[in-house]
Amino acid sequence: MNREKLKTAKRIVIKIGTSSLILANGKINLKNIDELAFMLSSLQHEGYEIILVTSGAIGVGLNVLGLDKRPSEMAQQQALAAIGQVELMSLYKHTFARYQQKISQLLLTNDVIEFPESRKNASDALNATLSLGIIPIINENDAVSVDEMDHKTKFGDNDRLGAIVTTLSDADLLIMLSDIDGLYDKNPTIFDDATLIETVSEITDHLMKAAGGAGSRFGTGGMTSKLEAAKLIFGAKKQMVLTNGARIWEIRDILEAKKKGTYFGQ
Repeated sequence: MNREKLKTAKRIVIKIGTSSLILANGKINLKNIDELAFMLSSLQHEGYEIILVTSGAIGVGLNVLGLDKRPSEMAQQQALAAIGQVELMSLYKHTFARYQQKISQLLLTNDVIEFPESRKNASDALNATLSLGIIPIINENDAVSVDEMDHKTKFGDNDRLGAIVTTLSDADLLIMLSDIDGLYDKNPTIFDDATLIETVSEITDHLMKAAGGAGSRFGTGGMTSKLEAAKLIFGAKKQMVLTNGARIWEIRDILEAKKKGTYFGQ
């Protein structure tokens, strides 16, 4: 349970959620995207190897088409993801270019990771891209990822994808940027006396229950999925920090082992 290990991390996966990319009014959070590009480019130029796992394709697609809510039809959601992914990558390309950093795109589905040959191909592509000094930007291929009875293509959520990419790339650390400062002992939006948990060394049933229990706003895609991702991180003997995506600059504090967010490590 020693944050000092964070100082030795060199290959780092950053996972950013839709809530950090899209404003409450549905517009794109350009300030956050610019701060993210600056921080990750700076780290890459300093010798770190950076991988970005991003959400936001459907959210950006809604913005492009001027829609205020996600359609219920699956095919329409797939179309939104395809539209939004182009715009999202265009935003990233232009913003990272401002800081003299090249990027690449890799879209994954769960079956690619489950099948050994395609998993190796994805890993090789990641390693080759990193060797060229390029930041790979990874998202789920939401245009084709649909759960079917006998063919599971979806990861479930991008928290899990972030953990999988960490193991796939043999990264040292996953930094998960969320809409909350870290893991609390109870829901901070309901309880004024909620306390931030600074360090987690194992995912217990008690923790899982607290994250997804009655009265919690977390649930699927929220804190429960982040703890499920942490299980994968522990299983791979990696480390993870959950912190607030509204404060991109704290990534550097995390790498200096300062007490920011919740540290998951052993």
